[in-house]
Amino acid sequence: QVQLVESGGGLVQPGGSLRLSCAASGFIFSNYAMSWVRQAPGKGLEWVSAINTGGGTTTFADSVKGRFTISRDNAKNTLYLQMNFLKPEDTAVYHCALGGRWQWVAFGSRGQGTQVTVSS
Repeated sequence: QVQLVESGGGLVQPGGSLRLSCAASGFIFSNYAMSWVRQAPGKGLEWVSAINTGGGTTTFADSVKGRFTISRDNAKNTLYLQMNFLKPEDTAVYHCALGGRWQWVAFGSRGQGTQVTVSS
């Protein structure tokens, strides 16, 4: 079955950077668009970014555009999220999810998540 395992979260100061990774297994990774979604304390899931199967097309939520980069390595079955210029409002649990921007909800498959805390 689909398995998605995130890593790379942690505590970082405002303005800092983190790189998240998501190891995928149980499905043909290169056949699927992928997304990152996040859940801040007390809030619902928020879509953050998506990437197409080949990695050539990426989209971002307005709140992270220009600061975050999404990429993938299909040979390694791994999805990445490079987060720069982090803000306290980026604090959340970050999940990788199967599917693109409009698909991930319907697919209903995401990892357990990795905590990102932005604080001084």
